[in-house]
Amino acid sequence: MASLFSFIARNWQIYSPTELPKSRDALKFGILGAANIAETVLIKPAKTHPGVIVQSVAARDKQRATEYAKLHSIPQVHDSYEAMLNDPAINAIYIPLPVSHHYEWTVKAISKRKHVLVEKPSVANATEAEALFNSPLLKSPNAPIVLESLHYIFQPAWRVFLTFVDKPNVERVVSVAKVPAYVVPKGSSQRQYETGGGSLLNIGMYPMSVLREVMGAEPEECTRCIVKRAPSPNEQIDESAEATFSFSNGRKGEIVSDISGRPLSFPSFNITVLHKEVEVPIDDSNATGGPKLAPGQKLHRIRRVTLSNFMMAAAWHRLDIQDEYIIRQAERVVKRWTKKESRKVYTFRDAGIDEPGEAHWSSFRYQLEQFVNRVNGKKGVDWVGGEYSLAQARMVDMAYEKCGLPVKRTSSFVQGS
Repeated sequence: MASLFSFIARNWQIYSPTELPKSRDALKFGILGAANIAETVLIKPAKTHPGVIVQSVAARDKQRATEYAKLHSIPQVHDSYEAMLNDPAINAIYIPLPVSHHYEWTVKAISKRKHVLVEKPSVANATEAEALFNSPLLKSPNAPIVLESLHYIFQPAWRVFLTFVDKPNVERVVSVAKVPAYVVPKGSSQRQYETGGGSLLNIGMYPMSVLREVMGAEPEECTRCIVKRAPSPNEQIDESAEATFSFSNGRKGEIVSDISGRPLSFPSFNITVLHKEVEVPIDDSNATGGPKLAPGQKLHRIRRVTLSNFMMAAAWHRLDIQDEYIIRQAERVVKRWTKKESRKVYTFRDAGIDEPGEAHWSSFRYQLEQFVNRVNGKKGVDWVGGEYSLAQARMVDMAYEKCGLPVKRTSSFVQGS
């Protein structure tokens, strides 16, 4: 009963946060586009951050922006995107526009010395990523901050999950991200080729990033990619994808990405990490629940780690660690047993880590914390930098090339494109 009460209370506070008083030097955000997702990514998380004010919104249709501002109690509406970027009172920009517009407006924002939180994917392809993240605008002293919103990385549960992963000895990783079709409705820009749509560039960004995080390396090759194409005239769009990537030392990563799930299905964001058998360098196996080792015996372990609901861990998640132990005498198996452990980590305090956080902080709130820290010159443990986002774009292109779908079109705003 207590866990049910905690679940209800935590999720109530996530979706109905109490606004905190703001500091005098709070970062003032402007939102480019009256997008629904901004409420989850920025507007609600900003309520509990004393250093953030959502100051303004701009949209192609000013009437829509005005209605949006009224709905979300945003005090200012700019006449245009350009007017917002030219306003010296705006310190940072959130960009939830269609993917095809991310590069252009990120470059325009940083050219005006605005910090940028850009919705994932930060760009449509690796060509845009190279142009953006190698831009002189980001190499100058005190350059603006650009963060691609791969928000799951900032959660306490994710940090703890990685501590149970033995990266060099990972054998196989399976990462799944599925949502019902109504989450990305027909007609959405996320289902159109010209605007950078498709499953891999949508929720597929997360399981691909997961593989890179778990492996601690970049993929060497996409060895397999099978997609379900959207009906004509959108057959250049992948509604779902299954892909396999090879990593160093024979390690393999698999992803499933699906934006066409059944209407009554639940979103699914799960990870399974399988390790190869390794020798455990201890003499006494009592700590693992087994007998003391006799002379000549060696203790081996095969680990399986799973994380359920990794994307929205603040709402609910479960981290399971299963270790199969084997005592071997030469080639003979003397004894086998299994030890299981489950964890839930809603704050860094839960893991004994001295970092800010509350049980009702969503992944986006943790992300916002680190964004503001970077703007203020404080570097935390977790971050998604330019090199990371560039490598992510290359991985996406790799998958599209393997499945036979065209890589997304490069913006005309990229010089030489």
